[in-house]
Amino acid sequence: MSTVASAPSAARGGRPGLLDARHRVPTIGLVLAVTVLGFDELAVGTAMPTVARELDGLGLYAWGFSATLIGTLLATVLGGGWADRSGPARPVLTGLALFALGLVLAGTAVSMPVFVLARAVQGLGAGTALVGFYVLIARAYPEELLPRIFATMAAAWIVPSLAGPALAGLVTDHAGWRWIFLGLLPPTAPAVAMLVPALHRSTEPNPPPAPPTEDARDPARAGGAGSGGKAGGPERVVGGRRRIVAAVGVSVGAALLLWALDHPTLRLLPLGIAGAAGLAAGLPCLLPAGTLRMRRGLPSVVLTRALMGGAFIGMNAFVPLALTRLYAFSPTQAGVALTTGAIAWSAAAQYQGRSARSGAFFAVSGAVLLLAGVVGVAVALQVSGWVAAPVWMLGGAGMGFSTGALSVLLLKASPEEEQGVNSSALQIGDTLGSALIVGVFGAVLSAFGSRFGLGLAVIGGLCAAVAALAVISALRLEES
Repeated sequence: MSTVASAPSAARGGRPGLLDARHRVPTIGLVLAVTVLGFDELAVGTAMPTVARELDGLGLYAWGFSATLIGTLLATVLGGGWADRSGPARPVLTGLALFALGLVLAGTAVSMPVFVLARAVQGLGAGTALVGFYVLIARAYPEELLPRIFATMAAAWIVPSLAGPALAGLVTDHAGWRWIFLGLLPPTAPAVAMLVPALHRSTEPNPPPAPPTEDARDPARAGGAGSGGKAGGPERVVGGRRRIVAAVGVSVGAALLLWALDHPTLRLLPLGIAGAAGLAAGLPCLLPAGTLRMRRGLPSVVLTRALMGGAFIGMNAFVPLALTRLYAFSPTQAGVALTTGAIAWSAAAQYQGRSARSGAFFAVSGAVLLLAGVVGVAVALQVSGWVAAPVWMLGGAGMGFSTGALSVLLLKASPEEEQGVNSSALQIGDTLGSALIVGVFGAVLSAFGSRFGLGLAVIGGLCAAVAALAVISALRLEES
């Protein structure tokens, strides 16, 4: 049973809306904060070649991205438990402060190692803030507004998707790459100011859990972690220290595995094995019990998001490369092809947020559309580059239908004292799934070398397999 919606209901004065007197300011603050985070994520790729050249750090090029991933992974775990214990205020404010510090460090970096450190700090800040946003939404908005606020946050990505790379190129060419980071500081401040009132209203910590009953001591009878019941949150036997150790193990494991995938040689094979071992040891402590076995309910919500994000980001990462190498597209033309998917994502998210249909319906429909988009693009790239652009709208629409719906399903399935750790699990799945799948695809492409077309076809097939698994997982979102 859902415990979301501690916010006032419609009974207190009319039907609530995202822009009514109570919700207007936090809604605008959330949209502005997500837009800033989106610009940073989508613009940095444009600037990275210039950054690496000016800081003489081509050898650390990939770590301009990987450092942010590792910081985000660690922060989502630590931030989730923190938000459950003390409410969302401290994680959100601390996360945005760390993100701003990372912007300053990146914008003033004098060497590539300092820049990589700055990107790690940005990841720590963004990960902590994003988990806090989920808990804030759960406590500040009534349940009937959850689909709409998640759809609105998805729409906040459309401006960064459309303008981020192009604007970053203009800034890099005319003002210098440092202003890509320093220029995001001014809009961060009003976002924080607008979130403070809602955060202040959400500062009451959760009550301590009741003493365990006889059923709670017996997982098989309680239906909790490890039993196949609904509880589904990260295993409650895992204490705070063990979660921290698991978070470090997953973060370091991801770093080692990504490094090995970036440099696929026998000499680095032990690093890859060690990284995989760290992930295998840490993930069961951080994800809902049964996630990797596609258990019904909350575990499948987390797994579906991870698989869909991996399939979409994986294909999205290689479409521009295919268009430029196979069809001689310019970077601008390749960007237009990706923009079609972003527009479809935003439009579908808005429709989903206003529909009365169930979240499970949209999640399954989205997964099917994503599979159709992935298969369609893989086929289209063998025929014509421009055919791939409209076909990829199917993939974007699938993500727009499902992303917000899965977020709502997660919060509805989470007791209030577990909203933070479950939101953390969702973010871990998003981040790790996408990063590992892109890493594997990159290794595949490297293995095929000059046979680029064949390598791309293999990547298309693997991406379709991941999307198909997402469809199967989406069919298991609801308890039987």
